Amino acid sequence: MSENTPTSGISADYAQRITDDLEANRSEQDRARAELTRLQDELIQLEEGEQILVKMQDVLGAAEKPAAPKSKGRKAAASVPAARGAKSRTATQKRGGGPKSRAGQQTAPEETATPKGAGEPTWRELVTGYLSDQREPKSAAEVTAALTEAHPQRTTQVAVVRNTLEQGVAHGLLERSKQGRSVYYSPVSASHLAEAGASAK
Repeated sequence: MSENTPTSGISADYAQRITDDLEANRSEQDRARAELTRLQDELIQLEEGEQILVKMQDVLGAAEKPAAPKSKGRKAAASVPAARGAKSRTATQKRGGGPKSRAGQQTAPEETATPKGAGEPTWRELVTGYLSDQREPKSAAEVTAALTEAHPQRTTQVAVVRNTLEQGVAHGLLERSKQGRSVYYSPVSASHLAEAGASAK
């Protein structure tokens, strides 16, 4: 039995090293995920800013184009407003997807809603609102599928939804749980939120 003692001691040392390495690995994974979440959030904000600037550029460009016919002769002055209105409508139809105005109806609501911004719910509102109506935790893929079906006019990506879910967890609005290799999310209970608010005071 004394011969087995050194072997068992070495095995215990290796087991401890493996445990320590595993904990360090998981810690690095958490750090990398946090950094990835931050970068994804920054990228989303930049992309949204770009969309707003492009829309504003289009609006300004459309407003300047009709002013050109005013410099053409006296006789054309009376007919310019009607022609200008027709041209601007035609240009709008072309930007919306060609001369078929009905076919462009799908893009029109998105174009008008994007510059307003305030009229549309944020991703966090959509995600937390959906999860609050669910009885069981949902994965990022399930949340993405549900939001895509409920809001077909918005471009929904799994990466964006997962980023929003992780932000909700970071802000104490959502809870993360694991089942095997899958990660699920659910809203934090009202009592837990009340306790967190009381402790913050």
